[in-house]
Amino acid sequence: MKKVSVIFLVSFLVCSCSSKRKIVTKKKDSKPKIEQVSNKTEPKKDIISKSPSKTTTYANSTEAYIANYSAIAKEEMRKYKIPASITLAQGILESGSGKGRLAVKANNHFGIKCHGWKGQKIYHDDDASQECFRKYKHARSSFEDHSTFLTTRGRYSKLFQLREDDYKGWAKGLRAAGYATDRKYPQKLISLIERYQLYTFDDEVLGRSSTERNNEISSEVNHKVVKGDTLYSLSKTYNTTVEKLKSLNNLTNNELSIGQILIVK
Repeated sequence: MKKVSVIFLVSFLVCSCSSKRKIVTKKKDSKPKIEQVSNKTEPKKDIISKSPSKTTTYANSTEAYIANYSAIAKEEMRKYKIPASITLAQGILESGSGKGRLAVKANNHFGIKCHGWKGQKIYHDDDASQECFRKYKHARSSFEDHSTFLTTRGRYSKLFQLREDDYKGWAKGLRAAGYATDRKYPQKLISLIERYQLYTFDDEVLGRSSTERNNEISSEVNHKVVKGDTLYSLSKTYNTTVEKLKSLNNLTNNELSIGQILIVK
């Protein structure tokens, strides 16, 4: 009986050891996975918001136009001696402050017609139906062509005998030379220049302060034409010459009208 009990006990121990080995056995190639935990937290990109860029606002489209193109007008004045104030005033008037069809569709800010132009063209109703106008790739090209247009045509040559800051003389001279058919064209240009103080850009190019400009204006002598006045009689009154009076006032003939304001000195 004892022999049987011993055999049973030995068999039980063998089976127990065999089952235990099966439970703890691991594959040779298996390695424990190590999970790294970082204490550093990175902000999510989509949470970061950028502050909106600041935009400049203007009271009206004309002020915006001046801000956009004044630097180009001054550059043209340095190169061609055309007052920046005149260039800007013409651009504002001709292009409707950059909102007119020719400016929007053709970058033509000065209403310059084809006149032998070999570049791109646009057709637009003006003095006549569907007239041919120049078309430019960039607005700057329109400003450059405006300068070239005035400097290469003989009928505008007298304008370049005026002082660079004589915007009144330029305004009247452009009309007299046939740039525009509107009789009020000079007054419209002068009104724009004085309303928006475009003459300050002339001063910047010439390196002149506002005080110097005011002093020159205050020293100017004017005369209101009355019945019986002639250029000859006024030249004697103010000790000058007829030609000087005509030059100061950009007159093409000797005709005067009652009430007309003349610069005599």
